[in-house]
Amino acid sequence: MKLLVMCEGPNEKKVMDMLLKADCLSFTEDDLLGLTTFHARQITTNAQVRTELNIYTGEVKILRIGDKQGDKLTIPKEYRDRIIGIEKYCTKPELEILFIIASGLIHDYEKVKSSVSPKEYAKANIRCGNKKYDNSSKFYEDFFGNNIGLLVESIKEYRRIHGKTHKKGELCLSELLAERVKPSNL
Repeated sequence: MKLLVMCEGPNEKKVMDMLLKADCLSFTEDDLLGLTTFHARQITTNAQVRTELNIYTGEVKILRIGDKQGDKLTIPKEYRDRIIGIEKYCTKPELEILFIIASGLIHDYEKVKSSVSPKEYAKANIRCGNKKYDNSSKFYEDFFGNNIGLLVESIKEYRRIHGKTHKKGELCLSELLAERVKPSNL
């Protein structure tokens, strides 16, 4: 069996790739369909995912990573007998919540969350060196790249704070983390 990791956006893919490269996940690159994660919301609209599914003829479990999990994943008929499960891993309300947690600003954000999205809050309050948050994958790499432990601890703290707000069937990224990950100084 292989895992098909489908990330909602490029930033989710960047986070997953950093965790994968640092050996922080409960699976390795060898477990992945095509040896990679994919920026893909649907199988039907991603030629690379379809190509990999056509090359590999065994069973596949799909892991969907994103903050918005409302769209239904359509499994094309030719793959239905090989897809053995679909799991959703959420970072509600938005992935930027990890920056807010990592920066120690979660309590300040909680005071304004009814009127400010995590993305807006991050743009106004999160910095990496002299650079303000700009919603780029490069910013994720710059912010967490040299301190994957901080990313891991932020993911764990997210679950502690927000895990109960997930709908039935929505899991937290922390459930994909390997047990052996070293903590940081969050």
